[in-house]
Amino acid sequence: MDSKIKTVFIGAGNVATRLSLAMKDAGFSVIQVFSRTEGNVRMLGERLGCDFITETGLVDPGADIYIFSVKDDILQNIITKVPANKGLWIHTAGSVPVDVFKGHAERYGVIYPMQTLSKYRETDFHKIPLLVEGNTGTSEKEILNIAERLSENVRPVNSEKRKYLHLAAVFACNFSNHMYHIATRILEEQGIDRHVLQPLIDETANKLHAMHPGMAQTGPAIRYDLNTINRHLALLNDPDTRDIYELISKNIKSVNI
Repeated sequence: MDSKIKTVFIGAGNVATRLSLAMKDAGFSVIQVFSRTEGNVRMLGERLGCDFITETGLVDPGADIYIFSVKDDILQNIITKVPANKGLWIHTAGSVPVDVFKGHAERYGVIYPMQTLSKYRETDFHKIPLLVEGNTGTSEKEILNIAERLSENVRPVNSEKRKYLHLAAVFACNFSNHMYHIATRILEEQGIDRHVLQPLIDETANKLHAMHPGMAQTGPAIRYDLNTINRHLALLNDPDTRDIYELISKNIKSVNI
């Protein structure tokens, strides 16, 4: 594929930022970025050194690739507003089927980076699993070629399987991070430095490189240590946090019997 292939990004959030910068580093020519939020699109456009716009009607019709990287709940609406063209249309959502583009483009597909991404945190894209799909064999081959220039870990995955991968990722990443947030809040309320948890968090993740999560589970719930569980519950003043503790403890016990 020509290294000067012209690419337009629809979106300027976390995924769009990291993916567009990775594509630029890989030699793609990112010529334009769209977002309704002027501050975000201006910042990304300046980082990429390309045109930036806030109106879909101004999307350049002459690009080779159009990457749609916006919130899932507005993706369909944005697709209908981008003028038709002959480019390859790609979205980056984990839980949205490939056929969201049907009727709007002839060649289309998905590149889903299965990683937590942030605008201001550098990421080694070469290690990120990129899950790809195309509406035809030819489209999928094109998308595979794009993805393989960005990552060493590229896998064809259809829409049905990808939605389960996205669900698993929410549990493994988003929910886990929320647990860290709760733990941090508990410590901060007691004036304890949250970084004391870091070695524990690191070892919990590192164990999973060699062990099944079921084998790695420790703590009072798997031991069914009711004395400790009840002492912990007595320390929790927030009813929602207490409910979370009880529900997760019961689930740990039930799945590990």
